Amino acid sequence: MAQIIPIVSEALQSTIRRLLPSQNGFGEDLQAQNVIVPIIDLTPSAEGSALSTDLARAMSFTGQTSFVALNGAAVVANSPGFYRIFGAFSGRSVGSATTTANFSMSDGLSTKVIWGCDMQLTPDPAPVAFNFDFNVFLAAGESITANSSGPTLQLEGSVRQIADVNGQVSNPAGYIDQ
Repeated sequence: MAQIIPIVSEALQSTIRRLLPSQNGFGEDLQAQNVIVPIIDLTPSAEGSALSTDLARAMSFTGQTSFVALNGAAVVANSPGFYRIFGAFSGRSVGSATTTANFSMSDGLSTKVIWGCDMQLTPDPAPVAFNFDFNVFLAAGESITANSSGPTLQLEGSVRQIADVNGQVSNPAGYIDQ
């Protein structure tokens, strides 16, 4: 015989409210039953995106912003949310001082380098190049900046907001969910 038992858990109720906003304010407790029930996973749709994570993070023509930092700084993003930063570093050592290229985050009071490289002067200043692809979260008042301390170091790439400050996934611009 089927039994239905109420489950009282604020953690589970909070997750239901977050993942299924249309159920917010639903006055019933969650319930469990001892009957095998086939399940259809609607989680991606309930979370606001039917796309897989890889596809939801894709760049699109109007949904990304490009940046270049060459012998200076370029603000990459300064609004709250989750961002994908993707591109390439290229450089070579020239001159008598160490040069640096990095990404730094700031809250307006202090700055922290989150990714970077130093180019030491060498007898053979061969060029170096490699890709970068990482995600960051910015809270209100924070920003991320690409920095280059020399004319031979360049950070060039694109940035796209992949989710808002609450974690709601942002699909690529122009994508229409069917």
